[in-house]
Amino acid sequence: MAKDFYGELQLGILGGGQLGRMLIQEAINFNVNIHILDPDKNAPCRNLCNHFQCGALTDFDTVYDFGKNLDMITIEIEKVNVDALEKLEEEGVLVYPQSRVIRLIQDKGLQKHFFKQNNIPTAPFQLISSRENLFSTPMQLPYIQKLRKDGYDGRGVKKLVDESDLETAFDAPSLIEEWVDFEKELAVIVSRNERGDVATFPCVEMEFNPEANLVEFLISPATLPFEIQQRAEMLARKIAEDLQIVGLLAVELFLTRDGQLLVNELAPRPHNSGHQSIEGNFTSQFAQHLRAIFNLSPGNTATRSNAVMVNLLGEAGHEGLAYYKGVEEILAMEGVYLHLYGKKYTKPFRKMGHICIVNEDREAAIETARRVQQTIKVIT
Repeated sequence: MAKDFYGELQLGILGGGQLGRMLIQEAINFNVNIHILDPDKNAPCRNLCNHFQCGALTDFDTVYDFGKNLDMITIEIEKVNVDALEKLEEEGVLVYPQSRVIRLIQDKGLQKHFFKQNNIPTAPFQLISSRENLFSTPMQLPYIQKLRKDGYDGRGVKKLVDESDLETAFDAPSLIEEWVDFEKELAVIVSRNERGDVATFPCVEMEFNPEANLVEFLISPATLPFEIQQRAEMLARKIAEDLQIVGLLAVELFLTRDGQLLVNELAPRPHNSGHQSIEGNFTSQFAQHLRAIFNLSPGNTATRSNAVMVNLLGEAGHEGLAYYKGVEEILAMEGVYLHLYGKKYTKPFRKMGHICIVNEDREAAIETARRVQQTIKVIT
């Protein structure tokens, strides 16, 4: 880099949501100048950055104009205009993760082909162009249909169980993949800097909200056999190296009942599966992302303690100004850390914050997390 990260360097972040907010909280310690682009004029990052611009992340001119006078750009969401990022790269702006990586991960079909080409284990799949293809596919029901683009937080994903489900399937370019009878869902966060230093965070176990299909409960570190955790971390390292990514990468995996590890999806940025690292690890995922894009040595990823993360989601049936019921009660519990994202309005299953519970006793941490989950509610 031509400029020191702690001096005159100007860093732009595409997206001003909770991930950008937590990245800024860490960037303050690095004395980094932060510029944010987000379509929401009330985005959580609005009042925390050096400069905030309201605009569409998918518009070429908006993204290009935002970035042309900056030194470096990173992302907190993949749904951005990659053509603009490519042009900025050509003109000397550093873009991490690189535009080619973002383009690949934006398309779940390209992701799957990348896995296949690089011998990365994943569920068998088929690409389709429309709903009509489902009536002639040789793949046996049940299977999962995923939109190739724009799906996130459980959106753009459907389980198709029998032929009656085909009528309501997505009628758009998609992939279908075999239904995996998994034992656990796991995640590994991996970082890589420009000179090729790679570091992984310990593997974590995830529980998903069955209605919203997004992570609501996470336990760190996993208590799986060492051999399984080692394989998961080695897979994450391999993917980061095969991609030659600069930045942070979240690797979501299935552990099948017969002990296989299958890579599900990738996210080239800080991720929900790493929030516990703020209190639970020596280096947080947000500090690690900054270290990676600034080409610094990776921090110590070891766990300080057992940590359980609970996603704070908007309650079903509540939409409007957010009220947090039970805050005082959970903050009276030992080892509980509250993170509110600064979102003024709630709606069902919207991510409004998270809570991290740390305890040297793993079972005590889980028990407290269950109580927290039952106590705090986001209502109107």
